[in-house]
Amino acid sequence: MGVTVIAIIDYDAGNIKSVEKAMSLLGQEAVVTRDKETILSADKVILPGVGSFGDAMEKIRQYGLEPVIRQVAGSGTPFLGICLGLQLLFEESGESPGVPGLGILKGKIVRIPESEGRKVPHMGWNSLEFPVKGRLFHGLSGEPYVYFVHSYYLEAADEQIVTAVTEYGVRIHASVEQGNVFACQFHPEKSSDTGIHILKNFVEL
Repeated sequence: MGVTVIAIIDYDAGNIKSVEKAMSLLGQEAVVTRDKETILSADKVILPGVGSFGDAMEKIRQYGLEPVIRQVAGSGTPFLGICLGLQLLFEESGESPGVPGLGILKGKIVRIPESEGRKVPHMGWNSLEFPVKGRLFHGLSGEPYVYFVHSYYLEAADEQIVTAVTEYGVRIHASVEQGNVFACQFHPEKSSDTGIHILKNFVEL
């Protein structure tokens, strides 16, 4: 595996360090940046994120990153959204009514319903099923376990882009792929060997 320059978009999000660490574990050169030229010249781009949808969109707009993210998404450069980074790619979230998301992909983010014995946020390991085996999951068999931390989940408008689902009282669209745009609701960087396998697949795209 050759060294790839990976830009990790810095908009003051929570899980940037762990993503950077996972990349260096894979022997990749990761640059945490909000510099437009650096992002646009990278071989791969990652949009991480932990926190609130509204706050994150405010930061992305404040730092002038929205047009840059759109440009990457339209350029053919492999792009990966992680956790909140998945949610931001869609049109809207029930967490922050009235705040438009990036709208690069069609769908909405809705709150996980609470019920007896099921806590929200959903924290912990859940198994994935693959309605369509996306490129991120190449070489994984069975129903591998990955690590989730979230209170809101994706309902994609087009189920054709959904490459992994999980159950937590509701059917959660856990990963999507459309062209060069990939995203995971779970944290591959915290999902042990399975997660590193997924990130390695992304790096090798």
